[in-house]
Amino acid sequence: SKKPIERLTGHQQPVNDLSFSPDGRYFASASFDKKVKIWNGKDGKFVATLNGHVGAVYQVCWSSDSRMIVSASKDSTIKVWELANLKNAKETLSGHADEVYALDWSPNGQKVASGSKDRTIKMYVRYGKRVLGYVLTGIGIFFLL
Repeated sequence: SKKPIERLTGHQQPVNDLSFSPDGRYFASASFDKKVKIWNGKDGKFVATLNGHVGAVYQVCWSSDSRMIVSASKDSTIKVWELANLKNAKETLSGHADEVYALDWSPNGQKVASGSKDRTIKMYVRYGKRVLGYVLTGIGIFFLL
């Protein structure tokens, strides 16, 4: 059949990106409404809304173990969310001077790379609770706690 098996509603503005968790249990949606929504990957039922961005959310990406999500936003930040605690972002990665359009998580879950309207690509590496950021285009190294 050419008809969709389900129609999911909940976002108040256009949806920019969708991403299934690697284990297939969930998928995340990013929207101009400044929200990320989590949905059940099997039946499409709504699970949670992730609030925190103050601008449109352009992209979402899951960690390889399906336990964390990163979101890229017009507000120039990346937010890191834990599936175990979706109420608040675990971390906010700043450093970009403008909107963050693209991001991806490395297969081993240790790095997140992001691309921005500011014409830079930044890489964030986790060392325990500390995140070290590298500017891949341009000059500079900065630390985020």
